Amino acid sequence: MNRRAEALITLHETPSVGWKSVRKAVECGRWPDYERFKPEAWISSVGLKPEQALALTNAFSTVDPARRRQQAGERGISYLTYFDDDYPELLRESPQPPWVLYLIGRAELLSRHAISIVGTRGPTSYGRKTASSLAEGLSERGVTVVSGLARGIDALAHEGALNGAGSTIAVLGTPVDRVYPAENRLLYQRIANQGLIVSEVPPNTPFHPGLFPLRNRIIAGLSLGTVVVEAAERSGSLITADQALDMSRDVFAVPGPVSSPKSAGTNGLIRQGAKLVASVQDILEEYEGLFDFGRTASPDKAGTAAEADVALDENEALIYRFLREEARTTDELHELSGFPFGLLHSVLINLTIKRKIEQHPGSIYSVL
Repeated sequence: MNRRAEALITLHETPSVGWKSVRKAVECGRWPDYERFKPEAWISSVGLKPEQALALTNAFSTVDPARRRQQAGERGISYLTYFDDDYPELLRESPQPPWVLYLIGRAELLSRHAISIVGTRGPTSYGRKTASSLAEGLSERGVTVVSGLARGIDALAHEGALNGAGSTIAVLGTPVDRVYPAENRLLYQRIANQGLIVSEVPPNTPFHPGLFPLRNRIIAGLSLGTVVVEAAERSGSLITADQALDMSRDVFAVPGPVSSPKSAGTNGLIRQGAKLVASVQDILEEYEGLFDFGRTASPDKAGTAAEADVALDENEALIYRFLREEARTTDELHELSGFPFGLLHSVLINLTIKRKIEQHPGSIYSVL
């Protein structure tokens, strides 16, 4: 990493120096020297306040870039700066590109075509199934799915995408090595191993809810288009859609019942001109010639599923039938089947091993 990129990281990580102040440094081409930083020159040429210049003086006199890289590497974190050649071009074109991205996982996913999927944190069965199906369908065709690792639609989109070749990128509103919400810890680990975790928040930054809206612009900025699956009228997902529109990116929305408050936002987007999505093909047809339309899933997948049907015992077949109707919680399955909890958990484990069902946060199960 060159000295300019190292200096950019230090600027970005200095608490009193914001995005606009860094932009002034980028535009004037003046970069601080770790050995001879002169605050007076920065106050005059970059327009920093005296207290900002003082903070930078302290930062550049105490930071050891080599030690910083070593500590990050020990935690599995890598850096990508605005000056790097492999910085995502779509993100670079956005109105407020992050100066530094912190990464854990497969950085090469940033160079692939991506679609984001966002939505409510409390989806209905319809929303859960739709988000998972769309994400898996896109990923099977080599499209990377981007979302925010929140509970609900975000988590379901990540889970669905992990089943295909496109994989998934999770954009966090916390430091890249901090899991939030805690219930998504296992999903976080899967993404770190099979996909990519991204954040612009420096390591060791205290938790602050105000950081989460900022990550929405990164979700939209990394994506050719954004799909909204269930959103109330004032859902945060609509912020991501608005930012996608501001970037001249495509916005898609899944329609829902007019009586459902959780579909009010998506139905509103459709009225405003967002493309209605009823299948993966509705998304892919907008990018004909750009995406690989060949399915990358194993050709034996259908045969394997059929064999699993034959292998189900009586108890497994009953639970599987209930879940084919709609996703259900453990308590709901207990009431429907009359199975003792011990037997029910055993059946659910067997169905999961046979890849007939999957578990979601909140002890909710659905068919694959």
